[in-house]
Order: sequence, then structure tokens, then C-alpha cells
Amino acid sequence: MALLAATIKNCLLALALLACLAAPTAAATFSMKRGINLDIWVTWPDEKQWGDEAVILPYPEWRKSVGDAELATLKEAGFDFVRIPVDPAPLLSATSAALREKLHASVLDSVRMVNRAGLKAVVDLHLIPTGGGRSVGMDEVMSDPAMFDRYVETVRNMAKTLSGEDPALVAFELMNEPLLDCAEDGTNLWPERLKRLYAAARASATRLTLVLSGACWAGAEGLAKIDPREFPDDNLIWTFHSYQPFLLTTQGATWAGDFIRYVTGLPYPPHSVPRAELDAALEAVRQKIRAEAPLLRRAGMLAYLDEQIATVDTREKLDGVLDEPFNAVDAWAKKHGVASQNIFLGEFGMIRQEYGNPFVMPGASRAAYVKDMIGRAERHGFAWAIWGYGGAFGIVDEFEGRKAEGDVMEAVRGLR
Repeated sequence: MALLAATIKNCLLALALLACLAAPTAAATFSMKRGINLDIWVTWPDEKQWGDEAVILPYPEWRKSVGDAELATLKEAGFDFVRIPVDPAPLLSATSAALREKLHASVLDSVRMVNRAGLKAVVDLHLIPTGGGRSVGMDEVMSDPAMFDRYVETVRNMAKTLSGEDPALVAFELMNEPLLDCAEDGTNLWPERLKRLYAAARASATRLTLVLSGACWAGAEGLAKIDPREFPDDNLIWTFHSYQPFLLTTQGATWAGDFIRYVTGLPYPPHSVPRAELDAALEAVRQKIRAEAPLLRRAGMLAYLDEQIATVDTREKLDGVLDEPFNAVDAWAKKHGVASQNIFLGEFGMIRQEYGNPFVMPGASRAAYVKDMIGRAERHGFAWAIWGYGGAFGIVDEFEGRKAEGDVMEAVRGLR
């Protein structure tokens, strides 16, 4: 009888442990619902100028065009937080070493400015590729162990800068869209690197909510490779990004491969126009590929265009593509007991106009896409942040301070 009782007791303890492991984690200190990404380093001055205060300060660069009135407008529109991309390259460059303290102080001042406007702030260390007169970027940080060590220290120092802020108003995202583990060979290096970044940030900022992502552009697939039990911390938010379907959201982009730059004029959603109109738009893209694409790439691009449009040319197909990352993240969260309020769609958006390209995506199409994505995020209970305030994807401004069409902002204002 004693043996039976002990066996039953052990079984009950095991069941209780399993229940605890599967139960949703506690809510993070920082909470958010509806947000917008402010601009990254849009003018990208040459690194040789990064030691010049007049060039690099205030920092981040959006401070030169967004002030109290603009932040108040975002609050009035219904946003409750902003994601603040901070390009860490100047914090890694020897050129700006003498200004490091002022750069950190300017980031802190920016956060407090956002908070004074009644908005919460997610500070996002946002590495970008090298080029444009810069020597430090994502490739260097990921490929050079010594540079990654320096990046770890940058995370530690930024966490220290933010550590005294109200944890209900400020959160810290350690790296935007880690470019690692994208090969289909099963490589999974990011979790160990993420542990180093997490440990550095948590050592300096014990109270702040930290925002963590998976690898490979912070996609849902990368997040699925993370085991959150290896980060025993209730004060975390997990983030993912989605720009699916790329055929429609990045039309005309020159930085997204050698195919999409030829794709413009496709409506969103594709089924919103008569099939003959969609076919005419596709034929215009085909003609551009035949006329402008490298000769040896044309056949492949034409076949790829047909393949991609076939995945989204009906409402049912498009819904499946849009749902995929949300369903994948939801399954991951349920598997690991991560509460939906601790998940954040950190980026999504539809290009308005690529730099130097005359094509402008209609505002109604962009608003339709944004509403489709917001609806999915909110049905899953995830917070979200649109990319972004200005520039190619701008929903408030376009280029040089000119105002973008108001369709997307009106869609946000109309949310309940």
C-alpha cells in the first residue's frame, strides 16, 4: 500500500510539473498593443562624418524630423507605443568613439520624449547591411567573433543606459532581424548567441522587459527554433516579423533580390479586381522583365512570377499565405506555454514607393493589407507595430517630409 501511495504521489507530482511547463508564462512588466516603427538612419551619412556632432546628433535620426507635435498626432491616432530603431553601427565604429556618451544620452532623451507624449517605447538595436560608406553592419557582426563580442558589449551598455527608466514605459529589443541560420542545412547557431545577448542585457537592466526574436529576419520559422525554457525569465516578450506575401508587399524594391524590382502595379488583394485587369498587370510585369532583366535570368523570373501569383490569386489562397506565420507562432506559443500578450508582431507593412521608382502603391491597397494583418494579430492576441513612419514604407511621411496618402492612418484611427 505504501508503495502504491508513493507511486500515485510521484505521478501526481509529474503531472503537476508538466502542467506548470505548459501553462502560459506570466505577463511581462511592459505591455503594448498598437504601434508604429519610427525611421531608421534614412540619410545614411558616410562613416567618415560620424565624428561630427552636427551630422550624427540628435540620435536616432528621426529626431531631426519628428518632434512633440508629431508624436502627439501618433497618440491621437490610437497608437500606444512606438518602436525606436537605433542603428548601433555608430556605437561600434571607432570614428564616433569620442561621441559615444552623447549618443547614449541622445537615445535616452529620445525615449523620454516619446514617454512624455503618452507613448511607450521599444528601443530596437537595428543593424543594417554595410554599404553606403559604412564598415560595420549585420554581416560583420555575425561573421566576425570579435565584432560579435563588441556587439554584446554594445547591448550591455545600452541596457545600462535604459536601466533607470520606468519598466512599464520602456522595453529593450536586443537585435533586429538576426541574419543567421537561413540555410536549409539545419544550422541553428542563433540560440546560443541570443543567450549571450540576453545575459549581457539582463546583467545591466534587471527590471526592463527584454524583446527577443528568432533568427533569419526574425521570421516565424526562426522563432520556432527557440526553446523559451532556456530563458527562465517571465519578463520577456517574443517578437516576429512578416511581410508575406513579398510579391505584393515589396513591389519595386531594389534591395530584396533581383526579381522584385521588376514587379510593380499588382493590386492588393489580387482578387479585388476583375481577372482580366490582374492579367493585364501581370503582362506589364512580364514585358518589363523581358526588356530589362538579365538575359539568362528572364525565363526563371517569368516562371517565378507565375508561380508566386498562383499562391495568392484567390481570397482563400491569400488568406492561407497571410495566416501561415501567425499560425506557426501560435503553435509555438502553445507548445511552450508563452502567453499571447508576450508576443509581438514587430514589423509588417507594404511599400509605398521605392527610392527612385515612379510607381506608387495606391493608398487603398496599403490600407487593405494593413487591416488584414492587424486583424490577424489582434485575433491572436499579439501586439503589433507597422513599418513605418516615413520613407519607402511610410504611412505618415514619404520622402523629404512630404506627407503620404492618409489611407493607412485612417485605417488605424478606425480601429476599435
